[in-house]
Amino acid sequence: MKRLVTLAIALMAVGVLHAQQDKGGITPEMMTQIRTGQTNSAAERAARNALAQNPIAELAVNADNLAMIDTHFSHRVKTRGITDQHQSGRCWLFTGLNVLRAKMIDDLDLPSLEFSQNYLFFYDQLEKCNLFLQAVIDTKHLPMEDRQVEWLFKNPLSDGGQFTGVSNLVMKYGVVPAEVMPENYQSNNTAQVGNLIKLKLREFGLELRNMRDRRAPVARKTEMLTEIYSMLVRAYGVPPTSFTWTRHDVQGNPIETREYTPQSFYAEYFGDIDLENDFVMVMNDPSREYYKVYEIEYDRHVYDGDNWVYLNLPIDEVKALAIASIKDNTAMYFSCDVGKYLISSKGTLDIDNFDYESLMGVDFPMDKEQRVRTFASGSSHAMTLIAVDLDEEGNPTKWMVENSWGPKSGWQGNLIMTDEWFEEYMFRVVVDKKYIPEATLKLLEQEPIMLPSWDPMFAYEQ
Repeated sequence: MKRLVTLAIALMAVGVLHAQQDKGGITPEMMTQIRTGQTNSAAERAARNALAQNPIAELAVNADNLAMIDTHFSHRVKTRGITDQHQSGRCWLFTGLNVLRAKMIDDLDLPSLEFSQNYLFFYDQLEKCNLFLQAVIDTKHLPMEDRQVEWLFKNPLSDGGQFTGVSNLVMKYGVVPAEVMPENYQSNNTAQVGNLIKLKLREFGLELRNMRDRRAPVARKTEMLTEIYSMLVRAYGVPPTSFTWTRHDVQGNPIETREYTPQSFYAEYFGDIDLENDFVMVMNDPSREYYKVYEIEYDRHVYDGDNWVYLNLPIDEVKALAIASIKDNTAMYFSCDVGKYLISSKGTLDIDNFDYESLMGVDFPMDKEQRVRTFASGSSHAMTLIAVDLDEEGNPTKWMVENSWGPKSGWQGNLIMTDEWFEEYMFRVVVDKKYIPEATLKLLEQEPIMLPSWDPMFAYEQ
């Protein structure tokens, strides 16, 4: 009897397989048609020979676009120095601090300045650990198979982030100069420490879910965070609670030496800037309705902080806001799909940099909306928007961002993008409210549309 049942199951499986092949598999007739469509022209053979021995990124470079782009800009924010995030995903933090750095250098006419990314990254990782552990407690009533719970355990920690991380962390923990808590090997190479902490978090998460006493997880969470704190101290050092800093003039002469806390330092030099309330993140996402406000669940760095909230606007309106800010000498947090059509050696982002169509013999016609919907494009990297070049009619022809890949990367540490590239691959820019028209600000009064954690727009910039 058992053999008959086994045979029946096997026959059913074969029947299902045949049905699948009949309905959607590649048949011999289809394969013949596919092969017939393959040509063997001289151009085809040349492309095949070249691809067999060389990287696509080198072969697809457009020879007609090799000349260096014009580096003149009609409007440029005053900045000094280039930072380097090394092998870490902290572009969001470097970008946010570079915006503040440009302002302080200009306000005080400093010879140079860099804030400690290591200091705020320490607290970023601690806060994200708390965010995960508390989210596990909040979702204890859901099964492990629930999509939200699954997402949490797949994403317990990241070194990437976005602007709300900068705003919440700075307003809570302040800032310190780079020399007060300098970079070290682990802060420049965050993957290994991050993986160890993620392993610990998943262990802790299971423990919290298995606790039956509703009050016990809160106390246990504090003990867990104490262990995490110890791991962070070993990796990144002890974050200072006070420090001494000497201010210098532009010639390098000392002006005054004072003692600060990280919070008092921020209050002293940026006291009138409320990063949490004075700025708006605007987005150009043509896959969603414009003039609507969106919020993404758990897209934050601090549990008691803010989810990422953005106003979706047409690209021309985003450009107008960015131009107004640059004209007023104010740098901006900016993010884009940096890997598309980038020639690193030149530091240019230009849709004419590569000719993939000629190399591969096919077209790639999807527009921005289609690329977003199909996960072919999305925000991947944050940089500091510092320049725009306007023609005689006031229309932008190109833009420039200060990057955080070191002074030897790109063009003098910067990337220059054509306006056409800006339209296709720019996604987010954070603008001071004073540059936003009143009618646009009123749009922020609407109730945000909540998007789930797994939405394609939840993509940490790295």
